[in-house]
Amino acid sequence: MSEINGVNLPFLPIGGARELERKQHIFTNDTNDIPSFRDMFEREAGTLKFSAHARARIASRDISLSDDDIRRLERAAERAEQKGGKDSLVVLRDMAFIVSATNRIVITAIGGAAAENIVFTNIDSAVFA
Repeated sequence: MSEINGVNLPFLPIGGARELERKQHIFTNDTNDIPSFRDMFEREAGTLKFSAHARARIASRDISLSDDDIRRLERAAERAEQKGGKDSLVVLRDMAFIVSATNRIVITAIGGAAAENIVFTNIDSAVFA
């Protein structure tokens, strides 16, 4: 019977006890290079995401968003949530987006001529970005 860290094992892992001890560092966060789960979660929770529907609409309607546009959308979602908004219409130049402010998800996107004669329902706030 082999012993690893004071525990008797009824089997010997492939590569032996030394191989198992060598691989234990994979499961620890000893280095600063690897972000912790909390860091990754907080970073992802604050970023704006695009639903599959929104991505399809952006592609089909030839909407192009710069990094600045995305930052403005993120700020608009933050402002809407701070004011109690849940599902918000965000107007950015000649484009409009329905954004779930609480989930930070762009639900759909309308741009240019597609925005004519459209009625937005089920929104509780509007933000001009």
